[in-house]
Amino acid sequence: MQKQQIEVESIETTKALEELMKLGEEDVVYKSAGPLLIKTKKNDALKELEEKKELSNTRMMVLGKQEARVKENLKEVENKINEMIRIGQGQTGSDLGSGGTPSNPH
Repeated sequence: MQKQQIEVESIETTKALEELMKLGEEDVVYKSAGPLLIKTKKNDALKELEEKKELSNTRMMVLGKQEARVKENLKEVENKINEMIRIGQGQTGSDLGSGGTPSNPH
């Protein structure tokens, strides 16, 4: 979920950067600050958006690595559970005495 939000944010930032690049140096640029629009310089807006995009990319990389670790841990747990089930099934058939109760080897 977080990764999708960051991807959307990155796409929006890329589109905003593309639009800013089309503007001339003297064109008026406004940036959003909550409910307000504030006049700013094109270069300042470009710098801000590039930093935002870089941060988004870093966050996506971190989330990707976390996702890979979680998948790996999940696979390990799944393998352990399957092994325990396999061992448990092997004991169930051979360790039961007559009447379905475990036999006592002592």
